[in-house]
Amino acid sequence: MFLFMIQRTPPQKKRDDNAFPVRVKVAIPERGMGMLSDQYLGWLNNNLGAGDYANHSSTTTGGSATAFYFRDLDNARAFLAAFPMLELADGTTSVSYSSPVHDGAWQSEHILGVCNLYSMTKGQAAIRALFDGIDDRTGNLPPMSGIFPDYPAPVVANTEEGRVMTLMRWGMPSPSFALKNRRTDSGITNIRNTSSPHWRRWLGVGNRCVVPFTSFSEYEKKVGQPPTPIWFALDEDRPLAFFAGLWTRWTSVRKLKEGETTNDIFGFLTTEANAEISAIHPKAMPVILQSQADIMTWLTAPSEEALKLQKPLPDGGLTIIARGERHDPQT
Repeated sequence: MFLFMIQRTPPQKKRDDNAFPVRVKVAIPERGMGMLSDQYLGWLNNNLGAGDYANHSSTTTGGSATAFYFRDLDNARAFLAAFPMLELADGTTSVSYSSPVHDGAWQSEHILGVCNLYSMTKGQAAIRALFDGIDDRTGNLPPMSGIFPDYPAPVVANTEEGRVMTLMRWGMPSPSFALKNRRTDSGITNIRNTSSPHWRRWLGVGNRCVVPFTSFSEYEKKVGQPPTPIWFALDEDRPLAFFAGLWTRWTSVRKLKEGETTNDIFGFLTTEANAEISAIHPKAMPVILQSQADIMTWLTAPSEEALKLQKPLPDGGLTIIARGERHDPQT
C-alpha cells in the first residue's frame, strides 16, 4: 500500500509525522517525474511492507519537490541506495531528518554509507582455486555487477563444518540502541569500531570470513548535485580481491513482508581512507586483503594479530574504473 498525502489537516499531519518520521525530499526534474514515479512506486511496493512509506507532493513543496516519508531510517537508506541519481531538494548532498519519534538528525553519509555497493564478476572457480578443498555451496554463481545492502552475495567463511564458500545476506545485526522504535533491521554493512562489545562477540576465528569482489563504489558528493557512484578496483582489469569480513547466523525481521527469518549474514571492516578514496570519501574505506598470506592471517590468526590488517590500502593501490553507474559497467 502506498499512501499519497495531499492537503493534510494539522491533525493528519501530526499523525503522519509520527507514523513516518524519516523524510527524503527530492527535487522534481524540469521535465517532470514521468516514468520515474513508476520506478519509485514499483521499488517501494516490492521492497517495503504496507504502511511503511508515504509520499507528499503539493503546493507546500513549492511545486518543485516531492517528499518521501519512511517509518525508519533503514528504509530511507535503502531507497536512496536504489536510486543514487536522485537530486535532493535542498540543493545540497545533506539530508536531514527530524521528528517527534526519532531524536537528532542524520546526514546523507549515514544514509548512503561507506561502500554500500560493490561487484563480483569473476567465476567461482577463481575463488575456489585460492582455497584448497573448499566446500562450494553457491551453486551456479552468475556474475554480480551490482551488489547492494541485504543482497545475497558469496563469502568464504569459517564454520563449524569447515571453510565453505556460500551465499549470505549483506548486513550484520544493528546494535540494540539503534533498533529503538524500529520493527525491522536490514543490517549494518560496514564495521569500523571493533573494540565495541557489539562487534567483539564476532571477532573470533569462527565468525571470520572474506568477501570476494572485483570492484566497489563510493559515493562522490558535490554541492547541488546528486551523489554519484565512483567505481574502484585494484587496476583496470578488475582482478579478484577480498574484503576482511565477519559473519553470523541471526534471527530477525529484515523486511516486514518476510516476517522473522533466520539468515547467515555478513559485513566487512572499514578503516581510514587512502589517497584515492579520500578524494571521494575522506572518512573511510573497506579493509582490502592484499595477498594470500593476508587472507589466511585474517581467517586463522588470533584476533590481536588479525586486526592488524584493519588498515588502508597503500596510496596508489586503487584505480577509478567507472563513474556514475549503479552497476559496474564491465568492458
